[in-house]
Amino acid sequence: MRPEKTSIVADLQTRLQSSPFLIITDYHGLKVDQFSTLRTRLADVGAKYTVVKNTFLTRAAREAGLPDMGANLNGQTAIVTGDKDVSAAAKVLRTFAAESKKMTVRAGVVDKALFTDKELSALADLPSKEVLQSQLLGLLQTPATRLVQTLNESGASLARLLQAYVDKQGGAPAEAAVEAPAA
Repeated sequence: MRPEKTSIVADLQTRLQSSPFLIITDYHGLKVDQFSTLRTRLADVGAKYTVVKNTFLTRAAREAGLPDMGANLNGQTAIVTGDKDVSAAAKVLRTFAAESKKMTVRAGVVDKALFTDKELSALADLPSKEVLQSQLLGLLQTPATRLVQTLNESGASLARLLQAYVDKQGGAPAEAAVEAPAA
């Protein structure tokens, strides 16, 4: 292989190894302005959209230790990689594919596991990573909050019970205690 091609494959391999996900798309029929719009939207969620040659991607994926994607690598191929949330990138792709009706998602690799286009669509339905983390934190805090409420409730309940007893007796024992020593 020529040195230029070796360099391209090495750069692609480095990018695949540093990204937690890879989404393979077919961009056939996209115009330049649509391509630019898609790149901008993906950049907003921390992803990068790149046109690749199928043979280069096959070789780089094999050297990066990714599963074989042979059937998904035909025609005009572009890939999405990133360093953030795969769910956000999948949402952008699904929305753009619905708008343009030209770009399609073929497959993807998440944590070195091959995903179909349907599985990537299911990932797009998930909330973002930050939302999932906040929901988990809320779930973890709920038992502690309830424990504190229960511990505080015991004292409050006892105080209400004593006040009800005092009210039922018709007077305040504290006032009687204060008057008794004075007499």
